Amino acid sequence: MTVDATATKHPAPAVRRRHRLVEIGAMAAALVVMAPLVSLIFIAFSSDGSDWPHLIRNVIPASIETTLALLTMVAAGASFIGILAAWLITAFEFPLRRTLSWALILPLAVPTYLAAYAFAEFFHATGPVQSLYRDLLGYQSARDYWFPDIRSTGGTALVLVSVLYPYVYMTTRVVFLMQGRNLADAARTLGCGPLNAFWRVLLPVARPAVVAGVALVLMETLNDIGAAEYLGTKTLTFAVYATWLGRGSLAGGAQIALVMLAVVIALLSAEQWARKRQRFHNNRATAMKLRPVRIRLRRAKALAATAALCLPVLFGFGIPLFVFGRYALRRLDQIAEPRLADALITTVITASLTALLTVSLSLLLLNATRLSRALPVRLGARLASIGYALPGGLVALGLLYVLADIDNSVDAFMRAQFGFSTGLLLTGSMAAVVIACTIRFVALAEGSIRSGAEKLPANIDEAARSLGQTASGSARLILLPLLKPAILTAFLLVFVDTAKELSATILLRPFGYNTLATFVYENASRGAPEDGAIAALMIVATALVPVLLLAASFARDSTGQSL
Repeated sequence: MTVDATATKHPAPAVRRRHRLVEIGAMAAALVVMAPLVSLIFIAFSSDGSDWPHLIRNVIPASIETTLALLTMVAAGASFIGILAAWLITAFEFPLRRTLSWALILPLAVPTYLAAYAFAEFFHATGPVQSLYRDLLGYQSARDYWFPDIRSTGGTALVLVSVLYPYVYMTTRVVFLMQGRNLADAARTLGCGPLNAFWRVLLPVARPAVVAGVALVLMETLNDIGAAEYLGTKTLTFAVYATWLGRGSLAGGAQIALVMLAVVIALLSAEQWARKRQRFHNNRATAMKLRPVRIRLRRAKALAATAALCLPVLFGFGIPLFVFGRYALRRLDQIAEPRLADALITTVITASLTALLTVSLSLLLLNATRLSRALPVRLGARLASIGYALPGGLVALGLLYVLADIDNSVDAFMRAQFGFSTGLLLTGSMAAVVIACTIRFVALAEGSIRSGAEKLPANIDEAARSLGQTASGSARLILLPLLKPAILTAFLLVFVDTAKELSATILLRPFGYNTLATFVYENASRGAPEDGAIAALMIVATALVPVLLLAASFARDSTGQSL
């Protein structure tokens, strides 16, 4: 069999047109993702500056101070719990170790706003903690003693740490597992005990992974609006909403959003640096494939390790499940309530449309980079992934202006040409929510599918092409069937994240539009989170699916030996 070299070097005009269409589609996707960011900058700099003195004097300094304090506390708490959990699970053998190795991931299934509602109820003066405290010490009422207030910056940090520490745990544990026996054995031969070897050898090597995990935690913290608002913590994200909706100043909200954007860029830079350093350390220190030998803990130390790792699971997953489960038992009649059914149907439709659109765009971007080596195409595909790093509120704020401009332009054209008004087609519609979530999560889907593609043989596409298949035929007949598990995983991840999304949905939803997340938010905002208990459990149950799949992969770690 021979292959026509000229046909390979110079594709037919129809093939070139298909390639060109794919390239144009990839560039268009990048422009759509970048549109809210460009719009945000335009809004911020197009104002007359009348809001800026008020923002500088009364809003931004206090918001920055609160945000930095919150980020510091969350970073410290998530790092401590994540690193400690990863080290204990990897280095030691103790009761419930295998169960805890995957149970420590469960808090990821609880959105931050649900955790805030649950913690506020659990630690309330009439909640189980303070009730037990009064019974044990003989107090008659909450006025007789002092108790830490959960509605504070410290309380918000506790909530966020409880559900976000698994990011640090997962990234750090992977590095500890990959280091193998060589580092542990070398440390032992030099006379280091377990604690000394951890502090002087393992932790420095794992530092890039810790930084990457903490960066993810802090970006989630910046994105949060439900927990911060409910617990009274006035962060930069809260200031954006308050300035826009409270003062009626869209430009002022955009200007605060640019301050947030600077923080996001700093976190992204740290995360990218950490990933580069992590690859360096992995190449230098992970040559051994054998897992490190685990040291068996005895008696008090074993009990202490088990108790220490049970606490994060109980706080991050147990408290929300207990609070909403107890409320749900009292609200079983809500299962037949039309509002809850409508919210469930709306959630499923919105999440399904977003996942379908996001996966399609991800396949388009991957196919564009596969077919074209052009710098604009590769740059466009890279820019399309920036949306996941932007808080949902920033995406919604910028997108609202773009959609309004499109609606106004279409309406003006239809009035001039056909004499009737189209009104608002995109603004304040389900389409706006779907577009915002697609912009945010296209990087999530693209990363999942790309990781699946990287596991395929490097020359599988070339082999199909050498046998006479076109690029599109190779993709349709060979690559897509092999990538089906990765595509389904991407669909599932985007579906779950869209179902949990709150900040963008609140800003862009039309009147009467409720997802499960906004249903819970509305009930909590009027001081009745118990009325959203069943919806909250539905969200957690949905989010548990990918978390349990991830946990299953962690539970397979059974190759380590015990001493």
